[in-house]
Amino acid sequence: MGIAAIIVGLSVLLSRFMGLIRDKAISYWFGASLESDLYFAAFVIPDFINYLLAGAYFSITLIPILGQLFQRNEDEGWNFFSTALLWIFFAISLLTLCGEVFTEEIVPYIAPGISLEALEKLTSFVRIILPAQVFFLTGSCFSAILYLRRQFIVPSLSPIIYNGGIILVGLALKGRGIEGFCWGVLVGSFIGNFLLPLLAVQYGGGMALKFRLWHSEMKRFITTALPLMVGQSIVVLDEQLVRIFGSLAGTGAVSHINYARRLMMVPVGIVGQAAAVASYPFMSELFSSRRMEEFFNTIKSAIKHSMFLIIFISCAIAAASEPIVGLIFQQGRFEPSDTLETAKLLRIYLIAAPLWAFQQILGRGFYATGDTLSPVIVGSVVTFVMLPIFWLGAINLGSVGVVGASVIGFLIYSVAMSLWWIKRLDGKQAFKGLFRSISFYVLGGVFSVFSTDLLHWKLLSKLFTYNEHSLESYLWFGLMSGTLFFIVWLGFASLLFRKDMVEITKRLIKKKNL
Repeated sequence: MGIAAIIVGLSVLLSRFMGLIRDKAISYWFGASLESDLYFAAFVIPDFINYLLAGAYFSITLIPILGQLFQRNEDEGWNFFSTALLWIFFAISLLTLCGEVFTEEIVPYIAPGISLEALEKLTSFVRIILPAQVFFLTGSCFSAILYLRRQFIVPSLSPIIYNGGIILVGLALKGRGIEGFCWGVLVGSFIGNFLLPLLAVQYGGGMALKFRLWHSEMKRFITTALPLMVGQSIVVLDEQLVRIFGSLAGTGAVSHINYARRLMMVPVGIVGQAAAVASYPFMSELFSSRRMEEFFNTIKSAIKHSMFLIIFISCAIAAASEPIVGLIFQQGRFEPSDTLETAKLLRIYLIAAPLWAFQQILGRGFYATGDTLSPVIVGSVVTFVMLPIFWLGAINLGSVGVVGASVIGFLIYSVAMSLWWIKRLDGKQAFKGLFRSISFYVLGGVFSVFSTDLLHWKLLSKLFTYNEHSLESYLWFGLMSGTLFFIVWLGFASLLFRKDMVEITKRLIKKKNL
């Protein structure tokens, strides 16, 4: 599981890096403008259709059923897979067609803060991006086969190629403005998310697709996936909520929030997503064989190690937030004022990074038991409660209020999921001693960020003369802030959680050597 997590983590790191290059290209050419706001808002409808069919969870819902069928009889496994693939293709094609037809009527509701003229351009962008969902969802089915075969590399390459397609096509068509990046979404999704997994399944173990309209296991598949389709929780809708309500916070707000969120998701992907994806097949196997002690200990270990790493990385990014944003985005039409605004939002958003990782791993624990309903019910209730908070935040506090509402939503969701986990599975064992360790990690990180800020602004800024918003000053003070943070954190960690630090470091070195 550790080796799988490292493979997924490295691929996610590359994917996030490609995503940052993509956003860098967009920020360079379009800054934080109405044009970039429209581009990011154009994903609301396509993403919602994807969530409506539980596209992000197809691997989760397919793996347990496919695993049982392939163990029993390979022909039955391919019979079921062929049936599921056919109906998924039909459903997403129908929804995409409906989206294309009714885009003009829907777009005013996804960007309530923009003008009528801008809505016309947004409608055009949405219609270009919508068909990509066909490639995403059908490709997810082939990725499920690869995960089942423990072939993590190819599914991990998909988002890298997807982002690469957006960048290359967007730059090739930059004469058409940001519309070129919309066409890049279509090309990247076809090659990276559909064609690559399809070829990997075919040449990495064989494939036996058949034309079948029904299979007896489809009932179980629909029953498992239906809660994920009906319930749209705070986890899957957060990105869309900040885009929708961000449009009420003024021109550029959606872009500032998006750039900050992209940076926040880097540690989430590298640590949280990697741990969740890699641990899920093992959780499913342990629960299926009723090895409950190992099941709970696996979840506990995944959460503890993930929290240690993600809190450290998130706090390190927070300590050097302005230099990081400046170095990555501040060029072209992205001004110093955009850097300051994005860095401020990034610091707030980073509070949610450990919460993201926590709920991803715990959510996989629920799915491993076959319970796809509980996370969705809890998440849907939290989403409903958060809607007025998002609106009030956008109206009264602008982009800060929108990001703050997102953090509050994930905090409530994480607490509610933990309480329901204990009640539903009597799973206190998975949390034994966990929150004490996490509290120390948080305390060490926050204290280190505060100390770095104090030393930075009270000492370094007075000792050195520099051009405050130049790339050279961002590089210098980024290095100084990072160094100060690490020194303070290392001292604090040695006092409070030295044992955990040594243990996790040894494990990482061991897995790397393997």
